[in-house]
Amino acid sequence: MKNRIILTVVWFIAVFVITGCQRHQAKQYNRQLPPGELALRKITNPEEIPDFTYGCYNVADVPRAVSNSLNYLSKPSSKQFFPYGEITHEHAVESLKAFKTLIDSGLRGPQLNDAIRRQFDVYISVGCDDKGTVLFTGYYTPIFDGSPVATEQFKYPLFSQPNDLVKDSLGQILGRRMPDGETKPYPPRAELESSDMLKGGELFWLADPFEVYIAHVQGSAKVRQPDGKLVTTGYAANNGYEYHSISEELVKEGKIKADQLSLSAMIDFFRQNANLVSEYTGRNPRFVFFRRDEGPPRGSINEPVITLRTIATDKSIYPRACLAFVSTTLPRTIGGNIYLDPYKGFALDQDTGGAIRAPGRCDVYMGEGDTAGKLAGQIYQEGRLYYLFLKQTFAESMPPLPDKQ
Repeated sequence: MKNRIILTVVWFIAVFVITGCQRHQAKQYNRQLPPGELALRKITNPEEIPDFTYGCYNVADVPRAVSNSLNYLSKPSSKQFFPYGEITHEHAVESLKAFKTLIDSGLRGPQLNDAIRRQFDVYISVGCDDKGTVLFTGYYTPIFDGSPVATEQFKYPLFSQPNDLVKDSLGQILGRRMPDGETKPYPPRAELESSDMLKGGELFWLADPFEVYIAHVQGSAKVRQPDGKLVTTGYAANNGYEYHSISEELVKEGKIKADQLSLSAMIDFFRQNANLVSEYTGRNPRFVFFRRDEGPPRGSINEPVITLRTIATDKSIYPRACLAFVSTTLPRTIGGNIYLDPYKGFALDQDTGGAIRAPGRCDVYMGEGDTAGKLAGQIYQEGRLYYLFLKQTFAESMPPLPDKQ
């Protein structure tokens, strides 16, 4: 949803919540790695390997997520992103197949944990501090009422990718192709929204300008047509600018109190102050273009994203489509209320986020609709992020992979 990048995505993403900033303000979550360094470090001390048991009890949707990653890795284009350090493309594929075999065997709990520790090497993210600290945030797929044509109710557009937007072979934005063939930076959001240069590229129309912005931040959306049909709008491209959080601006200028900040609070604020939407959203120069998709929202590897089983990371330093283990605190609903609980579970690195640009950041996909949005808006938690790759002794014993025709 964030290549999108969803954003899809991305997504791929963007942070609406800074609750807890006072607690974590000393951490530089967006600290960059030195050029050429990767985000993962192999754990050589067995005592530092996490206990996977809790995540081994609930593996719902993990096989499906693994299959999506394998489908991506079966495409020849995926090979250009490997090797990742010492991990070859073949090794990544073997690791996913071996893990799926373990899940399909019926092992659960301590037995599955023991098998994983025996068969897999474990890598830990260096995080933001070289000690493994990762900030987890959440993203989701919003569902909005909309129309394929402008009406009195639906008058705020989502735009398709313009023909003059130039990308390189990896999908990175190069800029805008001018009539003389020269490439220049694409205009920022404020200029795009105040001009008519995108006119004619409207894909869908929504009823609220801040809903348009939410779709941009999340990297995708589902649009409910007047006939009730839901259509997925996926990420197509962006204008080449880095994401800038407007939530921080709202708190800094006293529009919303820090301890009351949430996506719901922002929606309520802009509904009551519609005249301020463009003023604040214009401070984020990043602008997202969409495409009409069939089926569920997809991540940056063009595979469906799955609740809690898809994560978004910086793909320049993390291995795409590979198996991860998340250890953090996540929200859940009980009786209509939201509670934060410790969480440990397996996920696949299948997406990219617009604001996820360092080893100390990870976005967890929380699903579709309003409830998923409320849950995603509650996530601003530190934790650890691990990756699992089949030990070489086990990889050598696996049958050779068939040639891809």
